Amino acid sequence: MPALTSYTHALTSTQAEKLRTLLEERGFEFQTKPYCLYAAAKSKVNVLVYEKGPKVVVQGKETEDFVSNLLEPEVLGEAKLGYEEIHHPEMFQPHIGVDESGKGDFFGPLVIAGVYIDGDVARQLREIGAVDSKRISSDDRIFKIAADIRSIPGLAWEVISIHPERYNELHAKFGNLNRLLAWGHARVIENLLERVPDCPRAISDQFANPAVLQRALQERGRKIELIQRTKAESDPAVAAASILAREAFVGWLKSQGQKLGIVLHKGVSSLVKETAANLVSQHGNDVLRTHCKIHFRTSSEVLSGSVSDCDDQNMPIVS
Repeated sequence: MPALTSYTHALTSTQAEKLRTLLEERGFEFQTKPYCLYAAAKSKVNVLVYEKGPKVVVQGKETEDFVSNLLEPEVLGEAKLGYEEIHHPEMFQPHIGVDESGKGDFFGPLVIAGVYIDGDVARQLREIGAVDSKRISSDDRIFKIAADIRSIPGLAWEVISIHPERYNELHAKFGNLNRLLAWGHARVIENLLERVPDCPRAISDQFANPAVLQRALQERGRKIELIQRTKAESDPAVAAASILAREAFVGWLKSQGQKLGIVLHKGVSSLVKETAANLVSQHGNDVLRTHCKIHFRTSSEVLSGSVSDCDDQNMPIVS
């Protein structure tokens, strides 16, 4: 089994301080990193403790040894690594995981992906490093793991990319983003159930109103157990779905950016607005409908010529 090279875990403030002391005692070299309480490195392991949370991120070839021999016994006080099937047996039972990408990005599609797994597939997903896509900062790494996911025997997957022009039509039809998301999730689940009709349950992130997704399911989907919960990406099927969705989203940005001769940035920021304003000046207002989510406030700001640096004005309008 390939060695684990990345690990993330929440810490209390007391645990963060205890870990700092242990790293100092073991001769780790400390560094200053953005958004970190501290960062330290030694040999083939890097340890970053982020302010938000706080949480620890361990990376490098010696990650597994560090977690098993120091972090778990001396800081966390419990052994979890390698015991997932004992602590969370449901993750290794047959089920579908669903996740999306592009929901909060002005440019690009909304992509919803689903993955069906069983115990053997879940173990292989761990081996290839299939974790929540938000923990994978490199697009190249996303593409590599996505290809590995699709090559796993016994895994079934489905990806629906709702490109901006169609997205804008559907958003106007459904009236808000939550109903559109539920429709996409339901379609992915229904499509997978055609191939794995005996699948007993599906897992997704928690909807603000759980009934919205339940109502969107059709005949097949209503017969299975639907689980909605926060931080669903800790489940291997949902994590794999998040990677496939991210791959399709990033791939669209890259291909369309090449056609336009411009970089289409992720997220919603002053740089994104400046890029959108440049596109409008070159191609006219209709370029937003075919490349952007026009219900975002950013759209009206670009068309009105107001390109401000205030991030609070850049959020999508979600009703």
